[in-house]
Amino acid sequence: MSDHSMASSVDENTATKPISRIQVIDRAAHILDAISRYSQPVTLKVLSAETGLHPSTAHRILRSLIDNRFVDRNENGEYWLGNRLLQLTNKRRTDVDLRAVALPYMERLRDQLGESINLTIREGDVVIYFERAIPNRMMHVHQLVGSRAPLHVTGVGKLMLGIGGETDIISYAQRTNLPTYTQNTFSTLPELMAECRQSATQGYALDNEEAEIGVGCIGVLIYDQTQLPVAGLSISAPIERRQLEWIDALKEAANAISAQLGYTAHD
Repeated sequence: MSDHSMASSVDENTATKPISRIQVIDRAAHILDAISRYSQPVTLKVLSAETGLHPSTAHRILRSLIDNRFVDRNENGEYWLGNRLLQLTNKRRTDVDLRAVALPYMERLRDQLGESINLTIREGDVVIYFERAIPNRMMHVHQLVGSRAPLHVTGVGKLMLGIGGETDIISYAQRTNLPTYTQNTFSTLPELMAECRQSATQGYALDNEEAEIGVGCIGVLIYDQTQLPVAGLSISAPIERRQLEWIDALKEAANAISAQLGYTAHD
């Protein structure tokens, strides 16, 4: 019997029993985890299958999560993580409003380069898209605020792993098994180790269609008063438009944001 079938069976058998507050919290956490695995809004049907919850149970919990702004819902009945989760994550990291500090630099960079600019933060084994500045052009890369991506398929994620060192990279690989998203994904430990080390040494990382065919990114890190990386800044563009000449401008913006967050650069 599959995990989903077993979970569905358990859910239906207990549907008539009172649900304890702890069980409700557990189920809400499962739903949030399921939503976070998708880069686009997701349907109730998919969430029910992912969590093993009966659709009526999942819908009831989702309504409460929406009321508390942990989840948002669009007119098509699809769900994604709400801004309140991102706000709480931001408060945990710094007393300074990261989004408010970064956004003017992101918008300036977007206007200068004409491509999508992303602000991301690490949460466990993924990066969360925390803010964005998108260009006024027909063809551009679109990342949904609140969506998540595994560390090893993003430039910022590989940088964060590289900064964490060999132990961090090995532990990540063991936990995740490095799932493959495209033929360019670094899906073996030796490949990922070499890529993360090189990225950390040079101070920027590339995503060469590793998460999605046709999309290329350049990522750098943002630091705060603790002198540790707290976020990432990246440019996403169709791979044929991406230019390595953007690296200096990206680093300059990240350095300016870091300085406002209290980071002191060392020679």
